Amino acid sequence: MTPTMAASCPGNPHALGTSRTMTVEPSAFPRIGLMQYRNSLPLKDHEVVLTFDDGPLPPYTNRILDTLASECVKVTYFLVGRMASAYPDLVRRIYNSGHVIGTHSQNHPLTFDQMALPRIEREVGAGIASVQAAAGDPRAVAPFFRIPGLMRSKQVENYLASQSLAVWSADEVADDWYRGVTAQQIVRKAISRIEAKGHRGMLLLHDIHPATAMALPTLLRELKARGYKIVQAVPAGYRPNSVPERASPAVADAGGWPRVVKTSASSTDPAIRTAHQRKRLARNDRDGDITASISRKKSKTKTAETGFGWNWFRR
Repeated sequence: MTPTMAASCPGNPHALGTSRTMTVEPSAFPRIGLMQYRNSLPLKDHEVVLTFDDGPLPPYTNRILDTLASECVKVTYFLVGRMASAYPDLVRRIYNSGHVIGTHSQNHPLTFDQMALPRIEREVGAGIASVQAAAGDPRAVAPFFRIPGLMRSKQVENYLASQSLAVWSADEVADDWYRGVTAQQIVRKAISRIEAKGHRGMLLLHDIHPATAMALPTLLRELKARGYKIVQAVPAGYRPNSVPERASPAVADAGGWPRVVKTSASSTDPAIRTAHQRKRLARNDRDGDITASISRKKSKTKTAETGFGWNWFRR
C-alpha cells in the first residue's frame, strides 16, 4: 500500500497525510508498546502511529473516518467482534478507506488476566471470526490483537503467540474514555505525553466516544504544526485492495450526535468495570504509582456490557 503524502491529499493541500508505512510481522514484533513492554515500533523522531479501539459505533466512527479522510491519515483499528457484527458496513468502510483492522476480542471482557485458557481461546477466536465475517474477506484482518483493558497475563501472551498474533499495547493514551473529558483535554494530554515520550510513539484512542471525534481534527492539526508525521503499521503478506460493499446497509447513520445511545439489554456476561479504568491501572503499574489507591477508585465509573456494545451515560 502506498502512503498518502500530504501534498497529494485531494481537496486539502495542507493535510497532515501519511508519511510512510511500516510492515509489522508478529514474529519480529510479538509484543509492542512501552506502557507494558520493553519494545515498541521502531519509529523515528517525530513519528506517530494512531490506533483506535472498541468500535465500530455510529455516528462516532463515521465522524472519525471523515476526519481521517480529510487529512489523508491512515490508522489501525482494533475492533470488538460483537460491534463488528452489528455494524458490518462500517467495518468495510474502515478497510476500504485504507486503514488496517486488528481485533480486540469478541465481547471485550475485562478479565483476560484472570480467565481460564478455554475462554481466552473463545474470546480471541470468536472475535477474529466475527470481524472477518463483517469485513467480507478474512485476508482483510491483520494478525494484530489488543487485549481488552490491556489486562495481560503470561497465559494470554503465550496463547496469542501460539496463534501468531502480535500483541499491541500502547506507548501512550489520552484518557479519552474518562466520563466528562473534553476534546481540549484529550488533545492536550495526547500531545504532552507524546512529547514526554521522546517526540514519537503509538497513541491509543477510541472511536466510540463523541469527545474523541470532536478532538481529532484539532489533534491532527496540532501534530502537523509541531512537525509530526503519521506512520501506518501494516501486516506482512497479501492484503486485498478492497472488500465488497454490502448490497443493503445493515444500519444507517442518521446523522446526529445522541447524548445517550441505547442498545440491547441482553448479555451473557455480568456487569463489567469499564476498560478505561483498568487501562488506567495498567498505566499506573507501569509508572510505579500506588495502585491500591487507584483500585479503590475504579468502582466509581462502571458501565454495563450489552448485547453488542456499551450503554452510554449522559455527558
